[in-house]
Amino acid sequence: MRLKICRLSPVLFALALAAVSPPLKAQVSSDLRGSSSAAILPATPTRPLPDLTYFRPPQKTKLRNYFFDAFGPYPIVGAALVAGVNQAYNTPPEWGQGARAYSKRFGSDFGIAVVTTTTRYAMAEAFREDTLFYRCECTGAFRRLRHAVISTVTARRGEDGHRVFSFPALVAPYAGIMTAVYGWYPGRYRAEDALELGSYSLAGFTGENIAREFIYNGPRSLLSRMHLGSGTDQ
Repeated sequence: MRLKICRLSPVLFALALAAVSPPLKAQVSSDLRGSSSAAILPATPTRPLPDLTYFRPPQKTKLRNYFFDAFGPYPIVGAALVAGVNQAYNTPPEWGQGARAYSKRFGSDFGIAVVTTTTRYAMAEAFREDTLFYRCECTGAFRRLRHAVISTVTARRGEDGHRVFSFPALVAPYAGIMTAVYGWYPGRYRAEDALELGSYSLAGFTGENIAREFIYNGPRSLLSRMHLGSGTDQ
């Protein structure tokens, strides 16, 4: 019972972000078009056919996306909503009630989001991966759903943008929760709690990708203007 609400917090956080930031079918920005084009390589069991519409985002775009994803309005709003839910259920009870307790919960949820995002971007850079979400141009609800789910633990690699399993995308949600458990959560939380909460966080990011895939956001949305690295999958 002690994790009744805490285990929902990562899921609520990701879904809150999706609710306020469902992106438009992505378009390749002009600075991406100026980068290297996709190379056409023969398909192999370990290297599928490349996406000919893919343009690898330059460092400037990835850095701008990082600051937007980590410190922009959407993670702030998401943290505020989740902190409100935890405040209503007095979770964790050690933090009590009142404005000071809410600020502590908000700081905790926002901190988890920052650590998660930083881990994903930093490890993706080390592994030379592009972990940005790209909406699918395929037709059919099942194919689009499959694409959104798979995108949770995959990334693009190389100039041709072939899809690979992404260790950074898998590890990042656990890194955020683990930091909270050993950094500022009450002492009764242990590693097994972090693993459980991290799994719920990963599930929450799956829900976020599904929302991004299916919910139209409009060409003038803040996310469409700021998230320049987003593109489309064929």
